[in-house]
Amino acid sequence: MFTRFTTIINSLKNLGKSYPNQKLVRKILRCLPKCWTPKVTTIEEAKDLSTLPLEQLLGSLMTHETTMKNHEHVETKKKKPIALKASKDDSESHGDGDMALITSKLKKFLKSQKGKKVFKKKFPQDEESSKKEEPTCYECKKPSHFKRECPNVKNKA
Repeated sequence: MFTRFTTIINSLKNLGKSYPNQKLVRKILRCLPKCWTPKVTTIEEAKDLSTLPLEQLLGSLMTHETTMKNHEHVETKKKKPIALKASKDDSESHGDGDMALITSKLKKFLKSQKGKKVFKKKFPQDEESSKKEEPTCYECKKPSHFKRECPNVKNKA
């Protein structure tokens, strides 16, 4: 990135246009991207820009650029996923894994069956109980009416 600056400066000198060192330093600091703002601020506060040589500025900026690239490289290395190996020699953990698998499958099944009557018990009914019995009166023991409709109770009253 900074070799372009020196190329442009040298080309301008060859064309007969030269800038004072102070003006070149300020132009370079102004044209840097926003991510360089902290470094630019540091240079402006720590150094006297009127006496700062262009080579020293470019060297400082190149050092900062390589440091930033190293930090990016380290951050990308840290983001690699980590895979863990499973061991089969521990029989207890294997049994726990089976139990966990069964439990999770049962939970999924119960969730999918929510609202449905899956576990409704069905008992075989006798033929006699399946037939609807007619109401029987407790007073006269005759079918087809209840006690409150019984003629015997009405006659007594």
